[in-house]
Amino acid sequence: MSIARDMMTPSTGVIEPRWWSGTPALPPESFTIDCSEFGLDENLPDAGSPLARQMNDLFDRTGLVYLVNTRLTDLAAMRAVAKLVVHREMVYHGGANPRDRLGASVYEVGAPLTAWLHYHHEMAYIGQSTTMLGFLCSKAVAGKGYTYVADNLQATEAILATELGRKLKDLGLCYHRDLTDRDAFAGTEEIGVYNHWQKSMLTDDPDEAAAVARSRGLETEWGPNRLLKTRYYVSAFEYFPKLDRNVLYSSIADDGMWFDSWPKVMHLPYDERPLKLTFGDGSELSREEKRLFVDVYDRYGIPIRWNVGDIAVVCNYRFAHGRPGIHLDAGEARELGVVIGADFERIGDLPGKW
Repeated sequence: MSIARDMMTPSTGVIEPRWWSGTPALPPESFTIDCSEFGLDENLPDAGSPLARQMNDLFDRTGLVYLVNTRLTDLAAMRAVAKLVVHREMVYHGGANPRDRLGASVYEVGAPLTAWLHYHHEMAYIGQSTTMLGFLCSKAVAGKGYTYVADNLQATEAILATELGRKLKDLGLCYHRDLTDRDAFAGTEEIGVYNHWQKSMLTDDPDEAAAVARSRGLETEWGPNRLLKTRYYVSAFEYFPKLDRNVLYSSIADDGMWFDSWPKVMHLPYDERPLKLTFGDGSELSREEKRLFVDVYDRYGIPIRWNVGDIAVVCNYRFAHGRPGIHLDAGEARELGVVIGADFERIGDLPGKW
């Protein structure tokens, strides 16, 4: 694998997200709670508190809760508040990105800050996905490092009105992933994107790793240098029980273009990148279809402007999430912790639920 070490800016001609239209798809007051009056820095609320009731009511109505002015600085305290909605957590098991823990059940984002992250639904590429995410801001820089969430209900309606939407309904998708072997990379520079199967599947035993992958709905085969190649065939949509309807549950983030702005990876040919997305029959998405996939989320974006102590809980069905690249000056730091909510088994779309 060749890595262009001196090439740290994206190639020309890549499809860069725009993130939003300039007007939030939902008014901020519909999902924001000002915590100034709750004194969270003195006493953390319990499940029966007024804040917990307000958070759960808002989440039930919108699928998004954003807490500001918490005055919290500790990730453990922020996690405790997020858990008022995120009642159960899952282990990041079988994921594509190499993620370390920042604390108990709190993960790092697992991507270079300077890379943009296309809108995506967390772990849509695997049979065991997650219902929701909690984001905890422990370090922030004013005017930098925004996260964006996209209203997936509006995105679903928009894409279903297109020829691409009709193809997605008919053909579904296949998620192709290549997981490297940690031992094959021993003594080489880690580039923070090629997740080793040992870390993803939480085992050093190759037979067990393949069994774990298959238990999550993945087809597996071994390639050169103990490369674990997985394939996952599934609908581009997912039935959302709460709203009793199918919603878009995929994104171009799971294609090789996910890495178009990742240092040391962006200049590799697509067939050397660790992710690829095709239609379920194996046919490729055209450039125009990829552009539309990006645009349909961009239209319905909502910025989350982080300050230290801010907490966002996001329904993984109702919203996709992503972010532009972040370029920090000397002395600046930006850090989000991620809490991964309860898991569910993907079933795809259901007939008559459109």
